[in-house]
Amino acid sequence: MSQTFRVDLRGIVDLLSHHLYTSPQVYVRELLQNAVDAVTAARGHDAAAAPHTARIAISSGEATGDGSLTISDNGIGLSEAQVHELLATIGRSSKRDELGFARHEFMGQFGIGLLSCFMVSDAIEVDTRRGDGPTVRWHGRSDGGYTLAPAPADQQRPEPGTTVTLRPRPGSEHLLTRRAVTELVAHFGARLPYPVTVDGEPVTGGPAPWDRPGSENAAERRARLEAYCEEVFGFAPFDVIDIAAAEAGLRGVAFVLPMPANPAVPAAHRVYLKQMLLSEGAERLLPEWAFFVRCVVDTTELRPTASREALYEDSLLEATREALGDRLRGWLVRLSVQEPARLRSFLRVHHLGVKALALHDDEMLGLVTEFWPMETNVGPLTLAEFTARYGLLRYTPLLDEFRQLAPVAAAQGLAVVNAGYVYDAELIDRFATVDRSLETEQLRAADLATHLARLEAADERALAPFLAAADPVLARLGCDLLVRSFEPSGLPALYLLDDDTAFQLDVRGAREQVDETWAAILGSFQSRSEPRPRLVLNHRNPLARQVLALTEPELRAMCLEGLYVQALLLGHHPLRPADTAALNQSFLGLIGRAVAGGAA
Repeated sequence: MSQTFRVDLRGIVDLLSHHLYTSPQVYVRELLQNAVDAVTAARGHDAAAAPHTARIAISSGEATGDGSLTISDNGIGLSEAQVHELLATIGRSSKRDELGFARHEFMGQFGIGLLSCFMVSDAIEVDTRRGDGPTVRWHGRSDGGYTLAPAPADQQRPEPGTTVTLRPRPGSEHLLTRRAVTELVAHFGARLPYPVTVDGEPVTGGPAPWDRPGSENAAERRARLEAYCEEVFGFAPFDVIDIAAAEAGLRGVAFVLPMPANPAVPAAHRVYLKQMLLSEGAERLLPEWAFFVRCVVDTTELRPTASREALYEDSLLEATREALGDRLRGWLVRLSVQEPARLRSFLRVHHLGVKALALHDDEMLGLVTEFWPMETNVGPLTLAEFTARYGLLRYTPLLDEFRQLAPVAAAQGLAVVNAGYVYDAELIDRFATVDRSLETEQLRAADLATHLARLEAADERALAPFLAAADPVLARLGCDLLVRSFEPSGLPALYLLDDDTAFQLDVRGAREQVDETWAAILGSFQSRSEPRPRLVLNHRNPLARQVLALTEPELRAMCLEGLYVQALLLGHHPLRPADTAALNQSFLGLIGRAVAGGAA
């Protein structure tokens, strides 16, 4: 058997009026929106009539004398039937469309917006007159009930329009005072095209910040916009960019941050809808990579959410994001051509956003490769400079590996780019994809050994006994020993560990500390081979050669352990308990030998 839902009207009213909106202060915005829509409708109702002079007047609690607030407009007003449809019907749009309040010139929705008033008042009284008809009075209550009747004869409106009266609920009196209402009207409606007064004093007026009065030149406009940015956002902008998206009826300005922004924190923008403030914290207006700007815009076509405090995610908003992203991209390209020094200054602050964009955009990739200096072991160089100078683009993708390899690779004549920072390795891959003539090589710690000179055959044979004796010492530390000849000669030993080997060592260490079940699970990640890091002794270093000549097992072990730990520390590797024990043993043992030798 088919049945209909049971609706608790009191609960619905409570839900919409108390939980749809983030703050009770928005009641002023909703009243203004309804009044502006009514005035807009009146101005377009009869194009042949004399021009309509809009009037929206608010009387605060002080002006009314009883703490109540009224807002009056000389808009189109409503008939009795329209009051039923627009003020007393929630969630029904067909009649609203028929009555002419669904065209894009209008901001809000009669009925839904008015519910916000229940956050500050338990009752809403609406006196409204349409055309030559009588004034009708609608009295709505927060329990979901309402009455509708003709207004008393002595309270009939002399002209079409609407007056809304609110009486404050306990605890909300402060929101209906002259000061509070004036501040809220200025906050939400300062850019409205119609005059609004509070207790007879004009509050709105003035052009949008991006509009230029006829006598204002470009420098004066720039100074005014910079001052506006400091007032609204609290920073002096690096630059000011005019933005627009015709399909969204959007115009505005973007202010470039002069300091780094956290890309993980969504950028919040100030958005006006048909010149009424929609939100000071609108997100997703711009592409995610554009976290280095803050915008102030007005739109006529983008849709608000039900609470009218954010933008509705749809295909138009997506297209608008792309259009605004193109504007910002064009600004960066113009900087690269006209003001390259300024572009470098910008990149020093906001390189993350531009690099994120360059992963998907060829023009931005060109900017990054041409203007962003990357860290290399031969000094800061852009990718364009590096490839022009060395041909082969050799890089390492891990920051710790670069620190470990940089001086040794430089001494061997190997130029290496540090691609361990965010996006850098991906940018090099994309650079190579776009430029097919570019040759790249990834240099890892394990690969460096192949670039180090091997010893003469006679030297290798002479060292064979030492290597055989040293193997058990380093085996306890999970390390292999190599002897090579390399620069700088002042470096006695080098510890080479790539990330694959490091992962296998971590898995092995974890298996030793967990129960059998977890050990079996971790075993599935462990390689069947036993990759081990390498300790490379430098045959060109005098101290290393002295150690290689030692024949006493105990002294040889202490020296090897000491060189091993020193190489770990130089490579910024963490010390395991076994490494710390080796450090203590070698350090104390060598001190003991030195003291004993001195005493003798």
